Parts: sequence; structure tokens; C-alpha cells
Amino acid sequence: MDEIEEKTPYEKHLDFITGEKSFICSQTEKSKRKISSQKRREDRSHFTCQQCGKSFTQRGNLTVHVRIHTGEKPFTCQQCGKSFTQKVSLTYHMKIHTGETPYTCQECGNSFTEKRSLEIHMRIHTGEKPYTCRECGRRFIRREDLKSHVRVHTGEKPFTCQQCGKSFTQKGNLTTHMRIHTGEKPFVCVQCGSSYRSVPNPSSDLALGKS
Repeated sequence: MDEIEEKTPYEKHLDFITGEKSFICSQTEKSKRKISSQKRREDRSHFTCQQCGKSFTQRGNLTVHVRIHTGEKPFTCQQCGKSFTQKVSLTYHMKIHTGETPYTCQECGNSFTEKRSLEIHMRIHTGEKPYTCRECGRRFIRREDLKSHVRVHTGEKPFTCQQCGKSFTQKGNLTTHMRIHTGEKPFVCVQCGSSYRSVPNPSSDLALGKS
């Protein structure tokens, strides 16, 4: 590369008057801005989960997330004993006991404790599926369903059994698995009385009730 000549004092003075900047100065400024922008992005996500590597902008969000791995549920309903990872989840749950369901679907009459739940429910009637998997194109009604589905592609299994260490992609699968350890079989055939840990093949002729 050709060596750039040093400007004379007069040329530097003209630069000052016209506001002109040399090519090198301009490139340096761009470089500094790029590094600064990258650093800001890194700073915004510096709370990282040691279990799965997911990053968060706030320590509180990481604390709540880690409970997925540990199974900790510090917020307990005084009515039924059910526990939750977040206080807001307990608040919504309490409406089950009070019977408060102010949001009603005009299509089918189903009522909900939250407006957001009604909005999501309406997609069943409209056919709207706003969340699309980038890997396979499959579409979903709820964001949570998409997040759960994506784990099929990534192999992520964030729900871990504290008894044996086996991991699962979905919380429901962990719940069913835990019954192996507890011996719980809540689904009972109304015809013969046989009990099951989970609902058998939906296409079967078994008529089940939950004990």
C-alpha cells in the first residue's frame, strides 16, 4: 500500500476550515463505532445461564429462568398448595379459586381469567397461526408452542428429573416421567379399573377418568 504523505500545516488548516477529515481518520472512527456497538450488545446480555447458555439483560430474568432447571417454585397457593416459579403466575392462578373469568369468547362461550388468554383462544376460530418455525415452516397459535417445537431441531432438553437426571424437551413429559418414581397413576379406565401414568393412545377404545 502506498505511504500517505503527512499534510502541511496549511493543508491541516484548510481541513479545519472546511471540516474535511482524512480517509484514515474516517475509517478509524467507523472502527471505533463498530467496536462500541458490539460492546453494548454484549453488555445487554451478560447474565448467562450456566446450565444451557441462554443469556438475559437482567439478573432477575436469569433467576426466574434457572428455576426451569432446578424445579424451584417459591410462590405457593394457600388454597390448594400448587406452586409457581413466578409471582404473576400465582396471581393468575388465584382467579381459579375466586371463579373470576371476565373475558368471554363470543364464538363458543368459553370464559377466561385473562384478556390475553381470550385473544390467543380466538385464533382457534380465526385459524391465525402467527408463529412460524424457521427450520421447517410449521406454524403455531402460541409462542410457547413454537418454543417447545424448536427444541426438536436444537436438541435442547431444559427439563431435568432431579431423581435420575433424565432430561426432556417439554415440561409435560417430565411430569409424566416423574410418576415412574412416585408410582402415581392418575388415569383410570372406567370399564375395568386399570390405572395409567399417562393417557394411552387417543385412538384406543379406553374410556378414562382422572382419579
